[in-house]
Amino acid sequence: MIVVDIETTGTNPQKHSIVSIGAIDLEAPSERFYIECHFWDGAHIDPSALIVNDADEASVRDKNKPEEGEAVRRFFEWLDERGNVLLAGQNPLFDIGFLQAAAARHHIDFQLAHRSIDLHTVAFFHMIKNRIEPPFRNKKSDINSDYIMAYAGIPTEPKPHNALNGAIWEAEAFSRLLYDKNLLEQFYEFLIPWR
Repeated sequence: MIVVDIETTGTNPQKHSIVSIGAIDLEAPSERFYIECHFWDGAHIDPSALIVNDADEASVRDKNKPEEGEAVRRFFEWLDERGNVLLAGQNPLFDIGFLQAAAARHHIDFQLAHRSIDLHTVAFFHMIKNRIEPPFRNKKSDINSDYIMAYAGIPTEPKPHNALNGAIWEAEAFSRLLYDKNLLEQFYEFLIPWR
């Protein structure tokens, strides 16, 4: 399983661009991927998205960084070196949607499966299995990334968001929720609450 996190210039993969990709191989956690890139020409920029990932317009326009298509190519090359390539993350359909749109824009063969593992679903199931009532607000699940990290017994991901940090924190949460064990040394001091 590959835990992936992507930062973007907005929420619409057809008009916004990828600005960074972070990933960690859950089966070999020392195997990590991180790249920042500049946005594709014509992409829209939502200023609120840049606040979330601590970017500014100059950084996403920086031509010294690889272009979005090159970043996606490198990510797919890294995936080719992995064993099982099942993408996972906090709302992985968002990340997969951006990868698919970028691949189409840059004429890159997209061979990823449409199936993925969502951290929200895993956390929700874990709570139900352990007879814990999942939180709802306005008739919708109130389980976000910060809630999941607290539930799994680790600090929330540092803000502003960074794609590699997102993948690392999500991978640790997956390990705790799926296998009842720590994954990464940086989280060893934080006990798993249900053990």
